[in-house]
Amino acid sequence: MTHAFFQPPEGGTYALRQVRAPRCLIDDPAADRLAPAGDGDLVAMDLAIEAGRIAAIAPAGSLAPERGPHLDDSLALPCFVDLHTHLDKGHIWPRKANPTGDGAGASRATMEDRTKNWHAEDVRRRMDFALRTAYAKGVSAIRTHLDSLAPQADISFPVFREMRERWAGRIALQVSSIAPVDIFLGEEGVHLANVVAESGGNLGCVTKSQRHPAEATPPEIDEGIARLLTLATERGLDVDLHVDESTDPRARSLIRIARVALAQGFKGRILCGHCTALALQTDAFIAETIAACREAGIAIVSLPTVNMYLQDRSPEARRTPRWRGVTVMHELKAAGVPVAVAGDNCRDPFYAYGDHDMLDTYTQAVKILHLDHPFADWIRAASATPAQIMGLDGFGLLRVGNPADLTVLRARSYSELLARAPFDRAVIRAGRAIDTTLPDYRELDDLVMPR
Repeated sequence: MTHAFFQPPEGGTYALRQVRAPRCLIDDPAADRLAPAGDGDLVAMDLAIEAGRIAAIAPAGSLAPERGPHLDDSLALPCFVDLHTHLDKGHIWPRKANPTGDGAGASRATMEDRTKNWHAEDVRRRMDFALRTAYAKGVSAIRTHLDSLAPQADISFPVFREMRERWAGRIALQVSSIAPVDIFLGEEGVHLANVVAESGGNLGCVTKSQRHPAEATPPEIDEGIARLLTLATERGLDVDLHVDESTDPRARSLIRIARVALAQGFKGRILCGHCTALALQTDAFIAETIAACREAGIAIVSLPTVNMYLQDRSPEARRTPRWRGVTVMHELKAAGVPVAVAGDNCRDPFYAYGDHDMLDTYTQAVKILHLDHPFADWIRAASATPAQIMGLDGFGLLRVGNPADLTVLRARSYSELLARAPFDRAVIRAGRAIDTTLPDYRELDDLVMPR
């Protein structure tokens, strides 16, 4: 078994002494008594763990030495939360690479692989591999999108339900559908809404149309979103959408979604992912769109590693990308719109890399989106904020009474955390160190290696 740089005492009762954590992730009155330490909003503390739960958050040096190890200012973080993934696509890259590296090539390659290979056992094994990896990396909750065009929804959603039950208590799993917006104008959309409801999921689509695939903002966007929201309301579902993932400034679905939701008085949660085209609009239109999102109660999740990989790519690899391919996170957050970052795709045609590691996603997001100078509370975008959006009380926070689900890092500061990878970490779940050995890619050879 691998436990990284330290081994907690046996049993679920001990103390982690002289550790540091971001003040913004500590939900406890004691946080006001903790001394600043290191860069950003880090504070020094001792963390008491009893019967696998956080029993006390105390000033550093206040707990007796015999209660547990002195960790020399190592970072102790709540486990991370991945709000937007595609576990059904993961790890197919060896058998179906994206020849162009852009979004169009990714869509074609995925459709071909899905049609040929996505039977239940294929999806199940790749999903299990992904979950074992994320668990070892210190991820405590995941929301996955599942490709949902017929007949795939009837294959993948039952597999998801099985995996959710199997992983209960280790990773909290949620699910969302993804299909072109115009399917909700017909009976296939009704069937999909029923499948999602049966799975306790979120109703989702992408703001693309099968009927008008070349249109950046499809002409049926208002009607399609209105119908999706009606189906969600009838079934008591929240909504999770892929929106304006494009380099085309004519992609302006986000503001339309907000206006339709306001017109219908939709009461559920709405999450919109990607929204990359918003960064290409005028400042006035950006401000107008953000105001509409705030009024409609829409949250935004950015997928920085994947969108930086896909957006503004030259298929001939002869032109350097001119922009970062991400949305306007600073402006959204400043306006009071909840914002998160997430991992998205992993070793599939939409992203050739990745390892289901939200710590890596956070550190790359800092560099891609300039979530520094100051660091402020941006780490919440990979932990507490996505947990709140998912309705998972206590996840992504250090709080007395919470399960002691922690990622303990050798790094002592944001500077050390962001400067050095791979990350030397120990993962603690319910007070006990878990085996952080990663599954071997060879396990999937019979599924994904070209024959």
